Amino acid sequence: MQQISWIEAAPGVWKIRTGSPVGLTPLSCLNRQPRIEAMAELPEGQLPLRQDEIGMSVLQAGGSLLSLPLEQDEKLYGMGLQFMRMNQRGRTRYLRVNSDPKQDTGETHAPVPFLVSSRGYGILVDSARAITFYCGSALRQQEDAAAQARDRNMDRGWKATLVSDQLEIRLPQDGADVYLFGGPGMQDVVRRYNLFCGGGVLPPRWGLGFWHRVPTLFRDDEVEREAAEFRARGIPCDVIGLEPGWHSASYPVTYEWDGARFPNPAGFVLRMKEAGFEVNLWEHPYISPKSGLYNEMQPLSGNYSVWGGLAPDYTMKEARELYAAQHDREHVSLGISGYKLDECDGSELTRNSWMFPAHASFPSGHDGEQMRQLYGLLLQDMTDRLYRDKNRRTFGLARASNAGASSLPYVLYSDLYDHRQFVRALCNASFCGLLWSPEVRRADNAEDWVRRMQTVCFTPLAMLNAWGDGVKPWSYPESEAIVRHYIRLRMRLLPYLYTVFAEYEAKGIPPFQAMPLALSGEKRDKEAPTGTSGSGASGKHASPEDFDTVEGAYGKQSAREWDDQFCIGRDLLVAPLFAGESGRDVLLPDGAWYEAETGVRHEGGRIVHVDYPLERMPLFVREGAMIPMMPAMDHVPAGESEIPVEMIHFGTKPSESVLYDDDGFSFDFEHNGGSWRRIVVAQAAGGSFSGDAEPGGPGSRYRITGWRFGQTCLPPE
Repeated sequence: MQQISWIEAAPGVWKIRTGSPVGLTPLSCLNRQPRIEAMAELPEGQLPLRQDEIGMSVLQAGGSLLSLPLEQDEKLYGMGLQFMRMNQRGRTRYLRVNSDPKQDTGETHAPVPFLVSSRGYGILVDSARAITFYCGSALRQQEDAAAQARDRNMDRGWKATLVSDQLEIRLPQDGADVYLFGGPGMQDVVRRYNLFCGGGVLPPRWGLGFWHRVPTLFRDDEVEREAAEFRARGIPCDVIGLEPGWHSASYPVTYEWDGARFPNPAGFVLRMKEAGFEVNLWEHPYISPKSGLYNEMQPLSGNYSVWGGLAPDYTMKEARELYAAQHDREHVSLGISGYKLDECDGSELTRNSWMFPAHASFPSGHDGEQMRQLYGLLLQDMTDRLYRDKNRRTFGLARASNAGASSLPYVLYSDLYDHRQFVRALCNASFCGLLWSPEVRRADNAEDWVRRMQTVCFTPLAMLNAWGDGVKPWSYPESEAIVRHYIRLRMRLLPYLYTVFAEYEAKGIPPFQAMPLALSGEKRDKEAPTGTSGSGASGKHASPEDFDTVEGAYGKQSAREWDDQFCIGRDLLVAPLFAGESGRDVLLPDGAWYEAETGVRHEGGRIVHVDYPLERMPLFVREGAMIPMMPAMDHVPAGESEIPVEMIHFGTKPSESVLYDDDGFSFDFEHNGGSWRRIVVAQAAGGSFSGDAEPGGPGSRYRITGWRFGQTCLPPE
């Protein structure tokens, strides 16, 4: 074993370099600056292990192996957008970009080489190579392997993967930068990672409204008719997405408008904006020979084609400038709000082997493996900077990502379509600076339709994608009222969602949190001095270490991962139901919680069972929470229009919280700080409540119109 010499890279972050890494990495290609001041406000970075316990050895096959000790009950989370499980302990994770991740190997659309331990530390490998993590899945002889030997013929205790007390990470042959993130809690680790990567993203306000993507070959008049139907039916919608048919040719694409379907793109975009709709364009990276970009981009592209088109080398400045100039001229200058970046993932080893191979070469000197690992980041970064240069925020979708993506204004999606895996992916995304949208495209029946639509309304990007099936929110007439209700409820909760994302941007706090993260943050709040935000409820604490065995109505419950529920910020908990279910167990953190639409009160720090008809989903609000709500408008008001907000206080406890606001579309908040309003609910000696809110700051558009105290459920419209 080699002696490792760690150096401090930021508050609570340490770094080593192995070998002589060359070329771009995820962090270097994004080049975001760590938010040092915000990191310094976190608890002092602590490590639950000594640095001399971390070993490094040279491998015979080349490269090196990093080894860390594991405790018996230690859980390992993160490593990107994982669909199959949340706790990765005992698994081998091969972190390569894959467009079709149906096997439990670690390959996925966003294979982030960042691991979070339940002990309270994190480790990141910054490399454009595919990294392998052995999460206690490789047993060395000196670990007394013989004691775990079993006779598979006769012993039912035989296991394919034996228990190891070592985490091993195989590093690339040319080396890599490795970062170690201190706790003390898991949420501290994740916040530190997000801030080190530049902080979280604050979407434009319209980005948190409802999205609808129209069928792929719709003409401009068909798009406008479908958009108008949303208004006629009282269903809020802020964004209409166009699928491949807006191009003059696609697969590969031209990035140019089809003159027959969209004879006047500028007029079309203007009419949509006047009706309150932003327009989002689908595209992918591969340029058609019919595109005006083709000839200039050809010498700047790889030596393998995708669908007969070019795969540009976007690590090169010249290629990025050509792309940006064309997109500005043809799209952004017309008012297009952003992009859906499809098929920037790929894998040449799946049955759909359409991607350039790993041995492809690019003019910059990168090979196909490196380019595939970086492609999603590069596309996100180029488009983000395109809008940033115009002081406009964008929000969009991407099908590939990697480390360092927390500050990018993109939400991941997939062509996979398992509802339970969608929710699990949302939970896993919270560990490593990713956002995920379980978009709805179709359903097996009306029940499946409702349960999917209910779920998507409480995710980072609420979207219905009609590109192939032509579905609408009203496709099941018997369920239209239920779907309308939840889309309108999302719109009403937009001030809360916007504040949660602002805390992500400024403080690195994941807006959507898996239960281990939520409970880790809960533990941190318990240990904080009095006067911090939240209800301050006392009682049994459900910690990250024992959250899978907390008390239930019938005593200890069997272990489970609780990867089917999550928190939005600190005060909302979402526990989706799936087709065939009318009830479920829910794990509640400490304190009292109210069923948001029925008012039923539950003591937290335990498992409760709830039963719900199809027209309702389990949504809980923490006692003491202050939930800001706006009317269910057709869309987010544009310009400087005021937005009325009512403050809804839950339960019988005083509280303190914040309400964030700004102009909702520009980056001015980065310079003027936006509007952070301290909200205090006090209780008089006689028991009555009163509320106080600081005045709005720069760019503030919220006008507080009233207060409701001691509520047990969200008020009806």
